[in-house]
Amino acid sequence: MSEANETKQQLQMPTTYDPKEAERKWYDYWMQHEFFKAGDRPDAETYTIVIPPPNVTGMLHIGHALDFTLQDILIRTKRMQGYDALWLPGSDHAGIATQTKVEQKLREEGLTRYDLGREKFLEKVWEWKEHYAGTIREQWAKMGFSLDYSRERFTLDEGLSQAVREVFVSLYEKGLIYRGNYIINWDPAARTALSDVEVEYKEVQGNLYHLEYKTKDGSGSIVVATTRPETMLGDTAVAVHPEDERYKHLIGQSLILPVIGREIPVVADEYVEKEFGSGAVKITPAHDPNDFEVGKRHDLPQVLVMDESGTMNANAGPYQGLDRFECRKKLVADLKEQGVLIKIEEHVHQVGHSERSGAVIEPYLSTQWFVKMKPLAERAIAAQKSGNGVNFVPDRFEKIYLHWIENVRDWCISRQLWWGHRIPAWHCDDCGGLTVARQDASACSHCGSANVRQDNDVLDTWFSSALWPFSTLGWPDADSEDMKRFYPTDVLVTGYDIIYFWVARMIFSALEFTEQIPFKDVLIHGLVRDSEGRKMSKSLGNGVDPLEVIEKYGADAMRFMISTSSTPGQDLRFRWERVEQARNFANKIWNASRFALMNLEGVQAADIDLSGVKATADRWILHRLNETVREVTRLIDSYEFGETGRLLYNFIWDDLCDWYIEFSKLSLYGSDAAAKKQTQSVLAYVLDRTQRLIHPFMPFISEEIWQHLPHEGQTITLAPWPTEEAAFVAPDAVAEMELLMDAIRAVRNIRAEVNVPMSKKIELLIKPAGAESLDILRRNEDYVSRFCNTSLLSIDSALTAPDKAMTAVITGAELYLPLAGLIDIEQELARLNKELQSLHGEVARIEKKLANEGFVAKAPAKVIDEEKAKLADYADKRDKVIARLAELQG
Repeated sequence: MSEANETKQQLQMPTTYDPKEAERKWYDYWMQHEFFKAGDRPDAETYTIVIPPPNVTGMLHIGHALDFTLQDILIRTKRMQGYDALWLPGSDHAGIATQTKVEQKLREEGLTRYDLGREKFLEKVWEWKEHYAGTIREQWAKMGFSLDYSRERFTLDEGLSQAVREVFVSLYEKGLIYRGNYIINWDPAARTALSDVEVEYKEVQGNLYHLEYKTKDGSGSIVVATTRPETMLGDTAVAVHPEDERYKHLIGQSLILPVIGREIPVVADEYVEKEFGSGAVKITPAHDPNDFEVGKRHDLPQVLVMDESGTMNANAGPYQGLDRFECRKKLVADLKEQGVLIKIEEHVHQVGHSERSGAVIEPYLSTQWFVKMKPLAERAIAAQKSGNGVNFVPDRFEKIYLHWIENVRDWCISRQLWWGHRIPAWHCDDCGGLTVARQDASACSHCGSANVRQDNDVLDTWFSSALWPFSTLGWPDADSEDMKRFYPTDVLVTGYDIIYFWVARMIFSALEFTEQIPFKDVLIHGLVRDSEGRKMSKSLGNGVDPLEVIEKYGADAMRFMISTSSTPGQDLRFRWERVEQARNFANKIWNASRFALMNLEGVQAADIDLSGVKATADRWILHRLNETVREVTRLIDSYEFGETGRLLYNFIWDDLCDWYIEFSKLSLYGSDAAAKKQTQSVLAYVLDRTQRLIHPFMPFISEEIWQHLPHEGQTITLAPWPTEEAAFVAPDAVAEMELLMDAIRAVRNIRAEVNVPMSKKIELLIKPAGAESLDILRRNEDYVSRFCNTSLLSIDSALTAPDKAMTAVITGAELYLPLAGLIDIEQELARLNKELQSLHGEVARIEKKLANEGFVAKAPAKVIDEEKAKLADYADKRDKVIARLAELQG
């Protein structure tokens, strides 16, 4: 931007900030100039984040807004710090979730996917994907996310499909993928298998049914209990503990299965707990994972009594065709009629539900594809325990991750869907052989027959998502420049709810296929809850649309609120009043900037010179800027966004706006040209650096203000991140300003107490405690006079306290306000007595602490010295208040 244009821009700064206009303008500007594109800094250190890909099932919610805002803060900071920063966008095909949405839409038209056929149905799903992927991009833009769209990926795009095939075939060739009959989690509504982590357990009020199974010879019986009586139709044994004296004589005998009449054996197995219940367990190998293992040990038949929709099949005898829950009702009535239903007890238990459809999960015997997890998990565990693993923030989540991966079961990866990565396996109809290949197979690898058909199933969505950190960067292409430059990534930002689903799977997949961890850090954040702490849900109607927040308050306000309300690992509550506070903060920044710019007319970037003689306030604000730069940088690197926000808010609102800008008016409006020029330089410099510090949190308003300031460069997004400057260190200026601000605050407090408005001039007498305070106050008496609005200001160490005056005791001085005719003496006595009580309390508290032998023995010497200094200060103030009370009462 030219200098002439700089001046023009300064003059054009509107009275009020319009978020909508600025957001639209600057995002278009950033995109037009490709400021977010990585790879243009070949000599710079890289910093990479791959976005957790949102599902193409609908709109982004407030949880996405939190997750992505934290990433944008990191990537914008690193870009300004000179890194070649890549934030790679993308979306997930979300197999079950997306297919369910499209099927729901078809049902509204009176159609099913089977009416269309696989090919036509997938065309419909792709249309859905294109629509919602576009919607997601629009939302990213509205929220100001600085994504490199030139590298956008989708979990079903050609490159990722190649990666998925490579991984599947490679694992198959290593014997780590296999196909077999196992009990899996079956969703009867979606008619597909689910992995363990896709099952949500809910506490349900149910019943425990006690059933009597009689021996074949009629000599005895065994009582078993079940919460799912309909599965008894598939019982193939009753198991007892081999050492249980009650049942030893029945082991090997046959029982008669009620209703069905099938003979089933009594088997001995240590799986049974003698002390639990009756000590006997019904065994249903086709409908329970533990029973499946018992059945394998005893070579028991596997009788499946339901079909894929949860409807009873031919093996259910007279209950064929009934829904599983209708079957339960009728079967219980029949068992009661036969006299074998001993009792029904109310029973609260955990019941698995499909995370996607909400249906009650059915443990179900099915032929599925599995990943053998133990070898992959062992590698991930070894990396973590050797110190070469991923750094979890907060670190407590490492234990959660390790606990799951140390106890992981084989992963069922096949899904009975049409939308997803189709399993690259072909079945031969001639020899029955199986061909697994990286390319589509035209012939059987065993017999050469062309009569082959591809497996109908698709892969679990998480199979492709597990490869996301490296498949998005070009793997398995050995020549991928992005893979060489930007992998491994630096940080994954995600919620604690998908540590098992996704984080763990990315880690073991990356170690297996890239020999490296996929990211250095995992930043875990919590959920966004409503103001009452409840989880947001459609049923409660308490969800928050981020676009609604932006429409009302602007993107910057939403970003600042959700990011600075966030503590790593903890849930946060969404409160509209906090968004309003963030909007007010943005307005404060705007108004302060407008004032500054009105006093910077004609100042160009080349005119900014900080080498001249500076006023106390100038030196103080530069010192405070230094401290803020250091702490903000440290806190962002530590992912402490809440603390960062608090620090920035306090610096900008209090130090810059409420104090420095007010103090700067003395020079700006004064007759000393050199002092004015110096203050203009300081003001322009500090405001510029402040916009850079706030930019990652509030990108739009900071860009708008920065473009009005005198500066060099096209955009704040590429402006260098502020650094500490040794020349700005001025602890003496801090001490001076603290004394001045304490004096001004004390006077303002007294005015408020006795209702004397700031517009009314007052007499102010100040008695410094020593030569240093005297020097500071006299050198800066213009500040004191202006901000206390005095008609008379006297600063004298030899002052005698006047009668009938309001008083204040601060560190370094006593203040007197002779307010004859305005003060109520009794009121002043009451105030002083109240202050005295407070000071007595503080003195007693610290004396007690210092008298505590345990504290003195354990506390560092620095802490003890600080407490002693506080005690001396409070005692001094107390003595002065006592003296003043004596004067007023005398």
